Amino acid sequence: MIENKEELVSKVKNLIEQVRPYLQQDGGDINFVDITDDHIVNVELTGACGSCPYSTMTLKNGVENTIRKAIPEIMGVEAINL
Repeated sequence: MIENKEELVSKVKNLIEQVRPYLQQDGGDINFVDITDDHIVNVELTGACGSCPYSTMTLKNGVENTIRKAIPEIMGVEAINL
């Protein structure tokens, strides 16, 4: 069980670092923004991912599944525009 938000943020950032190279291969990138109180991870998709029509599928099937498998407390991952 994750004990505090800082630990949760650290684990999520670590997982994002693991999936980042796959996005970068296609000219995109992902940046951690924050975690909401209801355990939704907000990320920013940049580069090719910011305008790719498949970015939602990549986000849900790739990033969200990876994070939720490792950290069941996370309810979802959402891309936001900064």
